Amino acid sequence: MGELMKEFDSSNFNVDKYTKQLVKECVGGADLQKCKKEIHTYRDQTSSTLKKSVYANYMQFIETAKEISHLESEMTQMSLLLQEQHNILSSLTDGKGISTQREKDIETSQENENTHATRVIKEMVQNFTGKLEGKTFLYEGALMELDNNDYRPIQRVFFFLFNDVLIICKVKHDKKLEFVVDYDPKKIAVINIKDLDGVKNAINIITPDGSKIFQSITAAGKKEWIEQLEVAFRWDQPGQKSKKGPAPQPPKRKSQETPTSNKHTSIDLSPYSAQTQIKAAENLGPEWISTANEEVQTLIAQRHFEDAECLIKRCQEYLAQDKTFVNALEIEERVQQLEKQLMDVLLKELSKCHARNLQVALRSSRRCSQILVNMGKARQACGTVLKVCSLALRTAQREARRNNSEISELFFCDLAQVACEFINVFENQPACVSALVVWCNAELQYFANQLKKHYLTKGSHLEAIAKCVEGVRNPCAKLTEIGLDLSYHLEGLLRADLDELIRESRTRLLETIGRTEDVWQPYNLHTKTNLKRLLLEFDNLGMDMRAHATGDTWINLTQSTVNFTRHFLQVVNHCAYLSKSEALSPSCQILLSDLIQAQLAVKPTTGLSVDPNFVVKNKQFLVEELLPVALNKFREISGNGGELLSTLQQQMRKQQAPIPKRRNVYQTDVF
Repeated sequence: MGELMKEFDSSNFNVDKYTKQLVKECVGGADLQKCKKEIHTYRDQTSSTLKKSVYANYMQFIETAKEISHLESEMTQMSLLLQEQHNILSSLTDGKGISTQREKDIETSQENENTHATRVIKEMVQNFTGKLEGKTFLYEGALMELDNNDYRPIQRVFFFLFNDVLIICKVKHDKKLEFVVDYDPKKIAVINIKDLDGVKNAINIITPDGSKIFQSITAAGKKEWIEQLEVAFRWDQPGQKSKKGPAPQPPKRKSQETPTSNKHTSIDLSPYSAQTQIKAAENLGPEWISTANEEVQTLIAQRHFEDAECLIKRCQEYLAQDKTFVNALEIEERVQQLEKQLMDVLLKELSKCHARNLQVALRSSRRCSQILVNMGKARQACGTVLKVCSLALRTAQREARRNNSEISELFFCDLAQVACEFINVFENQPACVSALVVWCNAELQYFANQLKKHYLTKGSHLEAIAKCVEGVRNPCAKLTEIGLDLSYHLEGLLRADLDELIRESRTRLLETIGRTEDVWQPYNLHTKTNLKRLLLEFDNLGMDMRAHATGDTWINLTQSTVNFTRHFLQVVNHCAYLSKSEALSPSCQILLSDLIQAQLAVKPTTGLSVDPNFVVKNKQFLVEELLPVALNKFREISGNGGELLSTLQQQMRKQQAPIPKRRNVYQTDVF
């Protein structure tokens, strides 16, 4: 097929030409169908190869895309920086002339600037239909809009700020401006975002449409935008600038002149003023603790829970050492509210961690749990985690029952996994470890109820009961390797129901004894193969019957005795596994004792001619051979002495009737 499909890989491949050639070469519809299948196969192979290549280089694609995005962002920032520097130089040049003019010239210049800004916006901004007459121009500049989740640059924007409107435009590829939206500055809020590793000089503007993040080129530009937006927000309030006030100065110039002006204008020689300034300087707290409220809320919104927890802890440590600064009590109360808010968010995150897969639930809850432990909220965290684990564990149990899978191994394996993960997170929290033990007992009780409801039901066979119980005990005992012993509690939860099932099985098994008529003759298996198969079956059950084999196909016991021996040994095996619990051992031994006594009580039918020696031989076999083998097997599997069976054996030997004289009625040529 590779040679046939080489044409597809050629650069000058022509579909029409290939189709015409294929129709000429194919004879009938069968050949066309065959070629169609080959083409489809080649298509699937090509698709699979392409997917593998994409998966193999997936991380390289992502890294390359990120690098390209970063380079574009840097080039954009460089362009905007050059533009802003040009504007600053122009403003500085114009400022020299403005500083020497009179107040009337300043007002005229402001009006001219408003007119010029209005004309520029109408000429440069596409699709803008708003009215700007009578508005005071405050500031303009280029920013970068960022994604709210990963701070990835989305687009370049340009802001025009007036006293009562903020115009946002998009910078197109041809450097033209396209109107996007406008807002009333009094209906928006500005939040200063702390500089992080991924983004710097960013502000968060909360608008009626939602929250948006914008990035400035420089820190001075960011500060200027925050101040100008605050000026626009308070424009109509008393004491603010009039509509014909002077235009705001550029960021660089303001940042350079502010310290100088403060040096010359803040000097006051009055004693009262000096004392006030000294007192304010002494009681003023650090700047970072004043802005901690906004920063913590921002970190929580951005899901940086570790950073939020560290900042809250830092505030608490500082407040524990010093509360003499201004608004210390208010800040302390606000920090407590932030701590409670962070705890509520983390607990809500924990409650959403449940999933069908328990491993996914544990892995997703690890981060929030660790933060809550560091905050001293371990008890709340452990309760929520255990609820999540309960949902995941019970969901897995339901799916296992629907798929007829082994639920015991799954349950105890999940329990061990939860315990190990829980101890790793809450290792130094004794109260949480106690909560884990209580939770394990509760889950074990729920599991036992489901086990009794679906598997240990009324009418279940003894074999199924023993298999189910043994399948539960073994994985439960393995929990002791991690220091969790639930075996005693499990036996207590199942004891009453297992006792009832054993008594029910005893009644059912006793009813089967003596139902079939026995002619009290040796058992003929008719073929050597059947005899050999029977002997091997008894070997697997732990009893050697070769001493009773006579001739080629005979067993010198009745068929009823042989069948009872096989069945009794199987029941002994099941009862021995159940008797590993000392509480169930008496019930199991009573069942076995009643069975063998019932078989011993079976007598020949009245009027039937029977050899008494043969009857005694069968009964003696039950007492002297079957019962010792059963007793040894019971002791070996269950691990207890089987006192009831030993007492029964001694009583039967005392009650055994004398053996009649040997007769040769069966010593024939057949034997």
